[in-house]
Amino acid sequence: MTEIFPPPPEQQAPLKTSTAPEGLAEFLATRRSAGKATLGEPGPDTDTLADMLRVAARVPDHRKLEPWRFITITDEARHAFGRKLAEIASNYEDLSAKDVESAGELPLRAPVVVGVVSSPDHAHKTPVWEQELSAGAAAYNLLLAARAAGFGAVWLTEWISYSDEVSALLDLAQGERLAGFIYIGTPTADAPERPRPDMAEKVTVWTG
Repeated sequence: MTEIFPPPPEQQAPLKTSTAPEGLAEFLATRRSAGKATLGEPGPDTDTLADMLRVAARVPDHRKLEPWRFITITDEARHAFGRKLAEIASNYEDLSAKDVESAGELPLRAPVVVGVVSSPDHAHKTPVWEQELSAGAAAYNLLLAARAAGFGAVWLTEWISYSDEVSALLDLAQGERLAGFIYIGTPTADAPERPRPDMAEKVTVWTG
């Protein structure tokens, strides 16, 4: 347990759901992923990463199925993962030469890499789509937790999230899918604001 995040509440403890902590509005209004080429050392240590993942798991989850899990890749394991990715990429006919060349370097972008696995219960009455949305929420919550802990992070998929060989390498079970990888480190440069949607084009009012 670290001092960055408070401990989890006791079961059945009353939690405020409408009072915003100080600074939260600005935190959300300025949320920005870090640039994938800017994530240097240090990354979160073992205890901090464990706390970040605990916080990331506090997401909407219909019927409490916990339809997601995390795979952490740090230290020397990043290099081993990169070597395996390079081997896999060399056998992919539909990858560009650039993708093949860069495959081994993908896990080395950041000190910490977390694979987010969508792990729905396909036999459960809760629709798989709802369970997959919960996994996406867990990935996004990890981005928020990283920033709250003073780090930068970016969520990327790329070909490795859709490769059966990579899924087998990471021991995904049948029916599981990679929602992507969260790369976490200390940004070496600020990320400029990017264009945002015109909300007038994204919001409609239904009047009945």
